[in-house]
Amino acid sequence: MKHLLSIKDLTQQQLQDLLALAKTIKANPAEYCHALAGKSVVMLFEKPSLRTRVSFDIGIHKLGGHCLYLDQQNGELGKRESVADFAANLSCWADAIVARTYSHTTIEQLAQHGSVPVINALSDLYHPCQALADFLTLSEQFEDVSRVKLAYVGDGNNVTHSLMYCAAILGASMTVICPAGHFPDGYVVAEVQALAKRYGGQLVLTADIDAIAGHDAIYTDTWISMGDPTSLADIKAKFAPYQVNQALMAKAGAEFFMHCLPAHRGVEVTDEVMDGTGSLILQQAENRMHAQNAVLVTLLS
Repeated sequence: MKHLLSIKDLTQQQLQDLLALAKTIKANPAEYCHALAGKSVVMLFEKPSLRTRVSFDIGIHKLGGHCLYLDQQNGELGKRESVADFAANLSCWADAIVARTYSHTTIEQLAQHGSVPVINALSDLYHPCQALADFLTLSEQFEDVSRVKLAYVGDGNNVTHSLMYCAAILGASMTVICPAGHFPDGYVVAEVQALAKRYGGQLVLTADIDAIAGHDAIYTDTWISMGDPTSLADIKAKFAPYQVNQALMAKAGAEFFMHCLPAHRGVEVTDEVMDGTGSLILQQAENRMHAQNAVLVTLLS
């Protein structure tokens, strides 16, 4: 591994190793308290964040490293100074770059023109750190994650893409249920289908909410992604049948509920499900730090 730009760049062994290392770091934090001693990581954020910023900042500190946060008060990345020059300069001082950007092209340019590892902390196409945390969370509930049947319900987006790659590479089954016109990117779907065939996973895409039956966990996200100008009023009727509520959980026979957060309570998911005994949302949030620490240790060791 030179970078973590997308889950699709990982082999099955690399992905399994990251999840195993994350579990080890989580169980034995004292053994890794100097893992990043003398290392500095720049966090470059074009988008606001709670979980990503805090989990990286505190996680780097727990590993003995130094974190520097840069927002875009000086203007949009690439406007005042080219992304190439930005990456080259940061590489003179930092040991790694964590970037949360609007465009995935920006992430790729940082990796291309910098000389240090780059970690994608979210782009318009992918959210690999979230998917790693999610499958770490599932692996804590299921002894063999390849036997997990995960259903994603709602808008096909960057989180969906990364979950699909993860499921396919780990050999798990995933059903993506979206309203017509809101499916994941077609090119991503084709790549995932090829990976699933290679590793023994399974991907099903459908608009039929009745396909929810027979899944272990239901995952949803906001119906409108950050930065999307679509109003809720314009899509609410179309998405209403895809709300995750107790009736849908029962219909699925699902024990667990997952959400990457932030959630719009009473919109894509009800309070009853969010706060229910099968909700894994806080474990997912905590595991962001452990999964990301595993990536940092792997890239900087």
